[in-house]
This record gives sequence, C-alpha cells and structure tokens, in this order.
Amino acid sequence: MLVKEQTAHTNRIKALLRLVGMAVGNPRRKDWLSWLERQRDWQGQPVPPHLMSEIKREHARLMTVREQLAAVEQSLEQSQIGDAAAAPTVLAKQCQLLRRLKGFGPAFAMSLASELFYKDFRNRREVASYCGLAPSPWQSGSIDREQGISKAGNRRVRQKVVELAWLWLRHQPESALSRWFCSRTLNAGKRARRIAIVALARKLVVALWRYLETGLVPEEAVMKA
Repeated sequence: MLVKEQTAHTNRIKALLRLVGMAVGNPRRKDWLSWLERQRDWQGQPVPPHLMSEIKREHARLMTVREQLAAVEQSLEQSQIGDAAAAPTVLAKQCQLLRRLKGFGPAFAMSLASELFYKDFRNRREVASYCGLAPSPWQSGSIDREQGISKAGNRRVRQKVVELAWLWLRHQPESALSRWFCSRTLNAGKRARRIAIVALARKLVVALWRYLETGLVPEEAVMKA
C-alpha cells in the first residue's frame, strides 16, 4: 500500500509539472523543492505560485510516505535477522544465499525461502508445478494445443515469482535470463511481454532452486559486494 501511494504521489507531481512544460527531476529527493524553485520554463518563467503551493503539499505527503517506507524496511530488516536466528539452519542459509544476489531484499528472501524453497523438489518440473507455472497441453486427435500455465499451484508464490521476474529485469539486466527475455520481446507489444514474463518467471525460479541446491549461480547474474 505504501509503495502504491508513493507511486501515486510521484506521478501526480510529474503530471502537474508537465502540464506547464517544466522539468521534473526526481521528486523523491528531500532537496527537490529547492531545485524546483530554480527551474524555468521555455519562456523563462518559474512555476506559478498556486501550482507551487499544490506541489509542496503533494511533496510533503510523498516525504511522509517515504519516511514510513524507510521505517517498514528497517523493521523488516530487524525481523528478518531475528527470524533467521530463530529459524532452522537450512532456512537461514537459504535466506542468506538469496540475499547475496543483487535485487533480493530481506522480505523477498524470507518469503521465498519459507513458502517455496523449504520443500524438497526432485526436479525442475516439480518446482514449476508447485508455483502453478507448469504448461498445460491439450490434445484431441490431430489437434495439439498449449493452454498456458496450469495455475494449480501456490497462488501467493506464483504472484511473488512473477513480481520477482520484473525486478530481475531491473536489477540484473546483463544476466542471461534478462537478455533472453529482451530478445524474445524485441518490438513486441504489451500482451506478448506479459506472456513472456511468465516464461521468465518459470526459468528464474528453476535457476534459483538450482542455485540453492547446488550453488550454481544463475548465468551472468551479479552478486552483491
């Protein structure tokens, strides 16, 4: 909820400034208002006073949300440390290994370790099936069709894995999986990208399972310092 509210405040500020042709910058910076006061439009005029007042109110709400987000992240960090200390050795080790990958925070690592990777999977098909990301082919006579993913697994895990796939593209753009996605969706529309991200999620969750089981890092993935 806080992340969505942060995005809404940021988008509103950007929209207000673009209506008058002003530069936007980064509204999430604390010193952004002082920067904005020095900006001028194409006619050399500053932001109109009534618009500046509205933007200041919106920016104050944005800063409040960001402070709350920072408090939540700090609380999650402390909770994750405590949970890892109290958790079984295997779960704590999995969380530690996942957090070594760039793009993984304490919340995602603990969630995937406790809801997905705590199970003993024999092969990659079982991993995809538990997430509901396994294909569901349909055959009748000479007709052979693919009906998409089964969605028969853990719904919460499936949502988290798909969200993780989008985050993987952002934080691991040079990895082999990200380059595969980009090559498959080159000049593709939104619908094709939504279909391809599910395929990426399936490949990613299998790669993470192998990483936790054998120590094999996903190809060309970046590790944290």
